[in-house]
Amino acid sequence: MNNPLRLAPGRALVEQLRLLLGNGSSSVVPAVLLALLLVWTLSNESNALALKLWCAAVILWKLFCAWDAQRILAAGILPERAPRLVWRLIVLNAIDGMAWGALVWVTLDTTTVSGSILVVAVLAGIAGGSMSSLSPVFPVFVVFVVFELIAVASKLWLLGDPAYNALGAAGVLYVFTLLGQSRNNARAARAAIDLRFENIELVERLGVETGHAQAEHLKAEQANLAKSKFLAAASHDLRQPIHAQGLFLEVLSRTELSAVQRDALTNARATWHASAQMLDTLLDFSRIEAGVVEPQPRPFRLQTLLHKIENELAPQADAKGLVYRSRETRVLVQSDPALLELILRNLVSNAIRYTRRGGVLVACRARGDDVLLEVWDTGVGVDPTQHQEIFREFHQLGNAERDRRKGLGLGLAIAQGLAQALGHPLSLASKPGRGSVFRLRLARARIAAASDWPPRAPAPLRALAMSMPDVRVLVIDDDETVRAGMRQLLRGWGCACDAADSIEEALALARVHPPGLVISDYRLRERRTGAEAIGALRAEFGAALPALLITGDTAPERLREARASGVLLLHKPVSPRQLHHGLMAVLNGGAIDSTFVALESNLGSL
Repeated sequence: MNNPLRLAPGRALVEQLRLLLGNGSSSVVPAVLLALLLVWTLSNESNALALKLWCAAVILWKLFCAWDAQRILAAGILPERAPRLVWRLIVLNAIDGMAWGALVWVTLDTTTVSGSILVVAVLAGIAGGSMSSLSPVFPVFVVFVVFELIAVASKLWLLGDPAYNALGAAGVLYVFTLLGQSRNNARAARAAIDLRFENIELVERLGVETGHAQAEHLKAEQANLAKSKFLAAASHDLRQPIHAQGLFLEVLSRTELSAVQRDALTNARATWHASAQMLDTLLDFSRIEAGVVEPQPRPFRLQTLLHKIENELAPQADAKGLVYRSRETRVLVQSDPALLELILRNLVSNAIRYTRRGGVLVACRARGDDVLLEVWDTGVGVDPTQHQEIFREFHQLGNAERDRRKGLGLGLAIAQGLAQALGHPLSLASKPGRGSVFRLRLARARIAAASDWPPRAPAPLRALAMSMPDVRVLVIDDDETVRAGMRQLLRGWGCACDAADSIEEALALARVHPPGLVISDYRLRERRTGAEAIGALRAEFGAALPALLITGDTAPERLREARASGVLLLHKPVSPRQLHHGLMAVLNGGAIDSTFVALESNLGSL
């Protein structure tokens, strides 16, 4: 293992330590509840005392670690103390990993087969869950997961059962996978920290070196391009395992589970949905940057949209004790209703988030041939010097700690990008401490609306029977985990399924078992694409061969290339619901309509 003192010297290491220590408190309550749940579930006459002692030790240790983290953060971290603090955290988390791993020594000899499965699953989940909280300082995560693995694998080996030996080997592979992902996360966190410091230094230099404004502006553009490339790469790497996780969770939900396991599955799905929603927000921003958002304006009644937003977001205001009102209107506007809904949703959500008392008002005013759609709040307000900055991506007021519950700082950037694409000027008026109003100028429609927006959800969204026609599906993806998840899911839907990791293997499999449908990842090995794979298969098996592209890439140039292929495109992580709808669409010779896309992106997948 590399010397941790050489990984991130100076202030960058300080920021990484703050990220790691800040995650400590949030894990205490789940860990305590999980330990108590394990005692309640696994305790019997032969292990009750040992299990209770283990539980007490784990809880006390977690409380100590959380207290220690808060103490260090309160005292402040000096750069010269940071390397010593890394070693301290390595020791503490080595003990933590051994403590959790000790669970197998307490239970495996005394519990049932289902209890053993629960123990192994819990420890695997703890190892995976610790990746997000510990990976900012990679060596700390390494020692935690390695010491947990040592405790688990040694017990499995001593049991002498070939099945347990195989399980231990699988655990080793799983840990190596986690280490690879954690290293990528650590690099991503370090790159983001370095980029933030670079941007701060750039602004300072711009203030001093006014004579070199043009050169510094070019550097800022290059930094922004590097950031976009970094985000696209990090987003792709994160989408792959999250996409596969969604597939496996769907497969797991179709098995017989106990009540405890069903509850754990529900929590896992909720976590998956939260991760997917964050990635979808990044995708919305990447689509705008790529220029692949094509507005489809038409006349519609604005009141229908205001009513929908109120029904969905007013409960959030109620939960904070805020008053939410939207004024009735009969006005018809000319716009793309799906994109306008996304803009208004971001503006209203932002108003609720930054308002502590008072309320939020959504209203419209006639201005000649135009209509001003306004979102008022009595929140914290925005200083005049920040009026432009708040529309910059990842910029947030009052969220220095980057609390994920406050979003990613992309809502206003997305709203402004969509407003520009629609030709609707977006402006802000605000007084610090008194509130803000965002105004969107819309064109008034002169003809009657053909129908209200949003339309009634089609039947597949209300009740989706997860089954497929008798069709052989060929899956092409260079990620083995994704291929395994797709195979299990599709076979559960009644499909025959072949899976390949390259175009050549796909062609070879297709010649033995001609496919009735192709699902391909867009980015394959050796800089080849799913569009090429589908083209090669259609050249051999006919241009009418149904096909679907799935991509985890959010780089602007990749989005443009995928869209230009003319094949139906879904973005990872794809929920089983979205996948099923897409497959049925291409099998029926059609495509997913814009109504479905808008509803799925705004409401999330079930």
